[in-house]
Amino acid sequence: MTSISLRKGNTRLPPEVNRVLYVRNLPFNISSEEMYDIFGKYGAIRQIRIGTNRDTRGTAFVVYEDIYDAKTAVDHLSGFNVANRYLIVLYYQPTKMNKKVDQKKKEDEISRMQEKYGVSTKDKQ
Repeated sequence: MTSISLRKGNTRLPPEVNRVLYVRNLPFNISSEEMYDIFGKYGAIRQIRIGTNRDTRGTAFVVYEDIYDAKTAVDHLSGFNVANRYLIVLYYQPTKMNKKVDQKKKEDEISRMQEKYGVSTKDKQ
């Protein structure tokens, strides 16, 4: 595997590379055993979390024991076809995830303030 050659050299990885992968576009009925079969080919896995809520279905987090195994998995599984769906495999970036949550909170707060003070966005158009 290429991960072995990466470990031998003193290779610097980009800053976004980490052991946690965020997987999107999964089939809704995929099992954890199937996930371990697909992702386990690239190294030892510490944990897999599959989304079950309405908002998180079709997504999963995969945590590898080794960062080089995670990099190999991203390189090989991005665009991989599972049940006629092409996987989107990304490195988990908590700052981007938090920005989405913060944006939603801000939008909710603005709408509450508009309702409280009787301000409508339609008046501005």
